[in-house]
Amino acid sequence: MKYSLEVKTSSRTQMLDITKDIEKIIKESEIKNGSCIVFIPHTTAAVTINENADPDVQKDFIKAINKIVPWDDDYLHMEGNSAAHLKASMIGFSEQLMVEKGRILLGTWQGIYFVEFDGPRNRKVWVSIFAYK
Repeated sequence: MKYSLEVKTSSRTQMLDITKDIEKIIKESEIKNGSCIVFIPHTTAAVTINENADPDVQKDFIKAINKIVPWDDDYLHMEGNSAAHLKASMIGFSEQLMVEKGRILLGTWQGIYFVEFDGPRNRKVWVSIFAYK
C-alpha cells in the first residue's frame, strides 16, 4: 500500500519530526507485522532517524551539515541550490522501518525526520507498507 503525506517547511534548512504522521499511517493501514518504507521524492530534501528527546540535537545537526557543505562554495549548478542537492544525497531519500504488533520499532529516543535543505516549500513524503504473514 502506498500513502502520501504533505509536509510544509518554513525555512531553508529545517528538520521536521514526522514520527507521529508515520505512526498514524501505520495505524490506518491496520498492518500488524511488516515493514514501512519512507521515501522523499525530492532532490533537495531527505529523511533520517535521529534523537527526538532534545531539540538541540536538530540544531547541532543543521549547524554541522552547513559546515560540511556550505551554501555558497562556487558551485556550477545554475539554480543556485547545489548545496541542497549534496546534503540531501548525503543524508538519503529513504528509510526502512520494521513494524511489529502494529507499531514502528524505534529506539527509545529515536524519531523520524523530514529534512529540508532548500525551503521553504510544500513537499511530499511517500510511505509504502508491506505486511508479513
